[in-house]
Amino acid sequence: MFPTLKVTGRILAVFLLAAACRDPQPHPVDRVIGSFSDSLPIPALPEGADPEHENWAGIDLEPKAPVAPLYPEASASKFLLQEGYRIEPVLTEPQIEQPGAIAFDGNGRMYVLELRTYMLTADSDGTLDPVSRISRWEDTDGDGTYETGGVFLDSLVFPRFVLPYGKDCILAMETNQDNVYRYTDTDGDGRADKKELFTTRFGRFGNVEHQQAFLYYGMDNWLYSTVNAFRVRETPAGVIREPTGYNRAQWGITHDDDGKLWFLGGASGLPSYFQFPIHYGNFEVEDQFADGFEVPWGAPIGIADVQGGMDEVRQPGGALNRVTGSAGNDIFRGDRLPKELYGKLFYGEPVARIVRQANPEMSEGLTRLHNPYQEAQSEFLRSADPLFRPVDLTTAPDGTLYVTDMYHGIIQEGEWAQKGTYLRTKIEQYQLDKVIGLGRIWRLSHQDFPRDQTKPRMLDQSPAELLAYLGHPNGWWRDKAQQLIVLSGEASLAPDLEKIAFGGATLQARIHALWCLEGLGRLTPEAVRTLASDPSPRMRIQALRAGERLYPKGQNPLMEPYLKALEDPNGEVAMQALLSLGWMEAPGWQEAVAETLGQRSERGIQLVGSQMLEGVKNQREDSYPFPLTDAEKESLMRGKAIYNELCVQCHGPGGNGQPAGNGTYMAPVLAASLRIQGHPDYTVKTILHGMEGPLQGQNYAGGIMVGNAGQTDQWIADIASYIRMGLGNGASMVPEADVAEIRAETSGQSGPYSFEGLTTSVPRILEPQDSWEVTASHSGPVIIGGSANPRAAFSHEGWTTGKDQENGMWFQVGFGQPVSISEVHFNAPANGLPWQASEKPPAYPRGLVVSGSADGTRWEPLLETYPQTQQVGFKFSPETVRFLRLTLEEIPADMAGIPWSIRQLKLYGQPGETPLSNNPNTKNP
Repeated sequence: MFPTLKVTGRILAVFLLAAACRDPQPHPVDRVIGSFSDSLPIPALPEGADPEHENWAGIDLEPKAPVAPLYPEASASKFLLQEGYRIEPVLTEPQIEQPGAIAFDGNGRMYVLELRTYMLTADSDGTLDPVSRISRWEDTDGDGTYETGGVFLDSLVFPRFVLPYGKDCILAMETNQDNVYRYTDTDGDGRADKKELFTTRFGRFGNVEHQQAFLYYGMDNWLYSTVNAFRVRETPAGVIREPTGYNRAQWGITHDDDGKLWFLGGASGLPSYFQFPIHYGNFEVEDQFADGFEVPWGAPIGIADVQGGMDEVRQPGGALNRVTGSAGNDIFRGDRLPKELYGKLFYGEPVARIVRQANPEMSEGLTRLHNPYQEAQSEFLRSADPLFRPVDLTTAPDGTLYVTDMYHGIIQEGEWAQKGTYLRTKIEQYQLDKVIGLGRIWRLSHQDFPRDQTKPRMLDQSPAELLAYLGHPNGWWRDKAQQLIVLSGEASLAPDLEKIAFGGATLQARIHALWCLEGLGRLTPEAVRTLASDPSPRMRIQALRAGERLYPKGQNPLMEPYLKALEDPNGEVAMQALLSLGWMEAPGWQEAVAETLGQRSERGIQLVGSQMLEGVKNQREDSYPFPLTDAEKESLMRGKAIYNELCVQCHGPGGNGQPAGNGTYMAPVLAASLRIQGHPDYTVKTILHGMEGPLQGQNYAGGIMVGNAGQTDQWIADIASYIRMGLGNGASMVPEADVAEIRAETSGQSGPYSFEGLTTSVPRILEPQDSWEVTASHSGPVIIGGSANPRAAFSHEGWTTGKDQENGMWFQVGFGQPVSISEVHFNAPANGLPWQASEKPPAYPRGLVVSGSADGTRWEPLLETYPQTQQVGFKFSPETVRFLRLTLEEIPADMAGIPWSIRQLKLYGQPGETPLSNNPNTKNP
């Protein structure tokens, strides 16, 4: 029998009885407390779990009181704030439930993204029920709390974002959908009654934590989101899009005073991409974070509810010892907190229950982040309330910083909290799954800076009246004024905007006026030339960036100011010129970059310039060991996008693994992986259904690879092909039809595989043995590549006939003993021909007869197959043979001058444990 858990958490309610009197209806906190069990079995270790394993060693399974929620006033007392700061709720349950993000419209009304189905049970039941909503709230009496409002849009399936977009209008989309819609309240009753398609091809299917989020209006007038490697923009001709770099983000986008976007990683627990504007692509920068930046210093919580197990816990307090989640970032640009906070990055770590302040340090054009409270082993904001879950940070119209707190028991989606996991054990021990349906928005202020009580009325003002706000000391006012001016399309404002841009009262007003001109289509080459010579380096940078789109439009190429900027005494201006010239693909930009690299030594210029040129070089030399069809190239491009948008969070850039501290990784290394290079079923099954537990004895901080069975067969084929073909693996593509077949065969798979369960379900590779007799009807000589030795067919070197293909040519393997075989895979490159320059047809055989024999004399046909690409692979019913022979047939007449070649031949038998290498010391995952 399990010990029983005696609940003592109800006494918390006694302390709060006075607060309960304010509301005649039962408060959700009371409802949650009433849901706890008075007697609950303590979960035992999962069957077969090793109590000495690092995930279980030292785990406390003694009876515990459940973690019960506190009223907002009591929860506020649990915050550990820096001196002089205070925090107060501005909107809480029961008005809102499970807020995920907030956004303000031009009248200061707060839209709340209510994710009402997030983790209502430990198994994430009902996540896709259409009961979530977006609500809108207003402080009508000026007391600082948002008391008036309600549903703006309801019956939503886990909405991904909310972006106020003009008067009484928002942009939003739902989970597992592909379209972004514009929702408008046309009759003024506070609820959206009009729905219009804004743009499509925007979404994806799968786990709710892996889909796009935070549609964000950038200073450059483009809309960005996490995950997606593109940006969109509304123009008079419709919504357009352009590709960008991979932002590697999940939940959070913000921008600084110069319009540079800062993305937040999510699963990595760290900011993802922030060095340069994302539309220039990806630049890899080492040492972006100060030593120890990944270490959180949360308050001792005690319950140790972390996914990674006890090795992720700082004892004895039970707090997280390495960041594992990040959510909702903000470059604070308000005017009602101490000046030293302006321009600093803030974001939540909901597992550690902290708000991290990250101070950017710029050196020679490159940014490094550090935690200013690290030496004191502290954070900007911490909470001793285990239910504090900061998921969004926002500069507010009143000049302060708002914290969106989901105030929730579980903050990890159900696929990572399955039965038998360490996290599930802690969830059940403390009944964290019972704390649902709550949520708070907090205002963080300072005793020396009263909040700004001016009520915004921008939606009721004319575009001309909004010009006054472009120089407001609070960045929220500046951003919103620019957005509304651009959305108005009021081109007649151009003369006034030019006056501000050339001589406004503040630099920030000038920068916003410049981007208003760009957004209205009224930016001229003359204005760019003038501002590119401005005394302020920041304005020179903004002018170069804003002028980029004038060149693609076919106007004056503006080469003079960009080339002149390469010699600018300010290194950041010169670096911007490099970025702009490359993005515009201006004639001779490579030569200009190379010359600049030889003349300037700044680290940022050297990094940007060299990687720009290397990117061109890599693109020019991007080749494979065999030619690809157009369809295969398109599949690899889609797969690469999927990887860099989604998989890179845990598997790292280039598949080299994302470090998780203490010498561990978030997930296995995929680059040059023997497992990935093995049978395609391994990769496809893992992507389809996921994997959990240790992998060849190695544990990973991510804990579990989530399945993607909700994705299409083509999606699975694209990402599987990219992982197998790219990342240094060079294995075969995965056709869509193969994914469909595997999906059908594994329809009974419930939940993720274990490594052992997966490997025993994958066809077993027959490792070449010295005793095998490998022969061929023809061998060598060779012109370019390949070997006359048929045994080389099993290697990257490859075997070739050395002469034209002809009917009856054969390749044979004698195993020396009966073996069961069911699949053959090989590459058929054009040995003897430089195929990249050849006009001859591809070299793969057009017809093959596959035969087996028990004695090498009498042959039984097993299969006739007709390959379509140089990646040859086929299956047949498992047969036990001592000899296997492949024979050419149906050779077309136009194959003259093309030999038959086989490289990386792999033979597979029945499913079973797959020997990965003859070298027992091989550890490459």
